[in-house]
Amino acid sequence: MCGITGVYSFKDNVSHESLIEMNNSIKHRGPDNGSVKVFGNVGLAHRRLSIIDLSNEANQPMSCEDNRYTIIFNGEVYNFLVIKKKLQLEGVKFYTSSDTEVILKSFKFYGSECFSMFNGMFALAIYDEIEKELILARDQFGIKPLYIYQDENSLIFSSEKKAILKSDKINVNLNKQALLEYIWFGNPLGNETFYDNINELDPGTFLKITKNKIAKNKFFNINNIRETNISEEDAIKKIKILFEESVKRHLISDVPVGVFLSGGIDSSAITAYASKHYKGKLKTYSVGFDYDKGVNELSLASKVAEKFNTDHTEIKITGDNLIEVIEDLVLSHDEPFGDAADIPLFLLTKKLKGKVKVVLQGDGGDEFFGGYSRYKSYENIHRWRKLSFLTSLIKWSKTRNTAALRLQRFINAITQKEPYQRNALLLTMESKFTNPIRVFNELTKKDLNKLSPFKRYKEVYKNYTNRIDDTQALFFTDAQIILKDTFFEKVDKSTMANSMEVRVPFIDKNLTEFMLSLPANLKTKNGIQKYLLKKAMEDTVPHEILYGKKKGFSVPYGYWLRTSLKDYFLDQIDTEKVKIYIDTSEVLKLYNLHEKEKGNYGFLLWKTLILCVWLNKTNIK
Repeated sequence: MCGITGVYSFKDNVSHESLIEMNNSIKHRGPDNGSVKVFGNVGLAHRRLSIIDLSNEANQPMSCEDNRYTIIFNGEVYNFLVIKKKLQLEGVKFYTSSDTEVILKSFKFYGSECFSMFNGMFALAIYDEIEKELILARDQFGIKPLYIYQDENSLIFSSEKKAILKSDKINVNLNKQALLEYIWFGNPLGNETFYDNINELDPGTFLKITKNKIAKNKFFNINNIRETNISEEDAIKKIKILFEESVKRHLISDVPVGVFLSGGIDSSAITAYASKHYKGKLKTYSVGFDYDKGVNELSLASKVAEKFNTDHTEIKITGDNLIEVIEDLVLSHDEPFGDAADIPLFLLTKKLKGKVKVVLQGDGGDEFFGGYSRYKSYENIHRWRKLSFLTSLIKWSKTRNTAALRLQRFINAITQKEPYQRNALLLTMESKFTNPIRVFNELTKKDLNKLSPFKRYKEVYKNYTNRIDDTQALFFTDAQIILKDTFFEKVDKSTMANSMEVRVPFIDKNLTEFMLSLPANLKTKNGIQKYLLKKAMEDTVPHEILYGKKKGFSVPYGYWLRTSLKDYFLDQIDTEKVKIYIDTSEVLKLYNLHEKEKGNYGFLLWKTLILCVWLNKTNIK
């Protein structure tokens, strides 16, 4: 796991010194080595977190023997040994044991077709010195980030926006579409960022860049996955096989690997198979926070650790120095990010920094196996439609009752006629009743009212055909939006800030493509969330974990806003920089209601705070 940065200048040579400065701005992603290589108008830079082949020969940028191709790469390709054997049979020679060299030689041998062969998480750049062509590619679900700035003079890319912003060659302004999506969902969607000239490369995509042309190509299209006809029994058997193979692959490393064990189904299933295939005693980590009020699954995690004989550690973390953590995370994300779950993950990895480099985590289990209650809600839409009159009744009553307002939001979302709006509104705590853009001043609202917060959802849904039913569309949409834009963003920035690689076995290429091919009614059979995963793990994971009531806990940002963060909040919303965009008087009205525990404004106020912190720290216009 590493960080990459590069420049393709259309007019001038690349500055070696500038490239070094950009590369050093993401040193936290790779403290083990930092190198740059300049080819006149093209520059490549790399920060290395050594995981596979710890030798200096595996450092990057890495060139092939004839120096035609040079690569910089962030991520892991877990099937690299299989690909390596195939290439060796073709006479290809290797000089390291790294996956980086396998990727480089695969590209040299197969060309861009190699990208669809890779099973892993990656963002990479390969420069062809003969053709003067730069290739950028990103894994099929966007686990690893890749940001691109482009104007008439140059194309600049990096694993983090801060490296791009270090360049003196760029000009950026505030992206209003990203601002609108953020206030609705807590983060920008699709390839949007808060900077108008910086975008993400789409997942499953590669670019070919020359001085005269930039060509965009897809090597993975989720809509090409067709539904498979398979019995429940055979599906369960195949899930067991694919999942175990995935966990085994994700353990490949030349440094120790651990597991974040929460005590839930996903992390327990990973622990079960990881402990079976790991060479040595597997380390597992569970965490309790002083703000979880004892609502956690530490006891269940301990039972799982005991069952699978892991070297288990319980870590206690406090919510002290919240202001410092908030500001650190704003800098880590390089833009506002509203999911407060990045706080515990950042604190946990900060506590473990220097003790472990690689951990497995359960992200993706909910999205591919049906872990959300909204997957079940679609089965009863006709019933909710009969209750749609309640939304007007609640509005008419002018109640501030939290439960009533939640019901109003849910019924409004589930009864939307347009499927893309229905899905979008089920994934936010906002609605037309909360009207989240109310926190902005009139000038900003005027700009935002010209845009749609549901733009990305509409783009995704327009590619679906009638063969995908409403519930299956939820699975396909989550795989394209909430995973990349919220969860992968949260995990990458809050863990790499502390030089830690997080691997996600549930996002294995073979497993995910199989799960997406299964009919939705099989994944949520009898209204049971994660039905197939539970069945597949019945002889492996303890029954009380599979079928017990999930505890979990939410980060108490609403409570913090009323107490320890009150003065900080009031200071942050009352600056000249903030007032360029924010209606401070309206925000104070909402805050006063929140302080009295009336209405559902906690998340809106939290997003407003994070936005204000970012505005106060940046010179964006």
